[in-house]
Amino acid sequence: MGRENMKILVDADACPVTRIVENIAKAHGLECILLCDTNHVIHSDYSQVKIIGAGADAVDFALLNLCQRGDIVVTQDYGVAAMILGKGAAGIHQSGKWYTDQNIDQLLMERHLARKARMGKGKHHLKGPAKRTEEDDERFAESLERLIGKMMV
Repeated sequence: MGRENMKILVDADACPVTRIVENIAKAHGLECILLCDTNHVIHSDYSQVKIIGAGADAVDFALLNLCQRGDIVVTQDYGVAAMILGKGAAGIHQSGKWYTDQNIDQLLMERHLARKARMGKGKHHLKGPAKRTEEDDERFAESLERLIGKMMV
């Protein structure tokens, strides 16, 4: 896959690494598309912003429709990650963890078991993630840079 065709798609609803992705995409001259719903309207001087109508999975479906082989997708959603892998795209979590054919089944199973455990206790939500640190951002940026390098080979 050459860089002339690769784009980076971001599930940008409440995504803490959007600006980092944009800066890296710009540095590499890559197209970047930010997808958000009407509850998380964002603006960008570099990226194309697609505001998708409200709906439980509207942004996910729009992202999947735009995604092509060789693209990079930034998402927290393991289900979306599994589907983009099936399309031949690469996926990365905001933590910097890459989604791969080797780890996606385990991630989906862990998500399923955690949801089952919450439902058994009558809880629908877990406590939110820990506050994001500068080290988290650096780890993500380094991982995205490595992923871009891998995809350009």
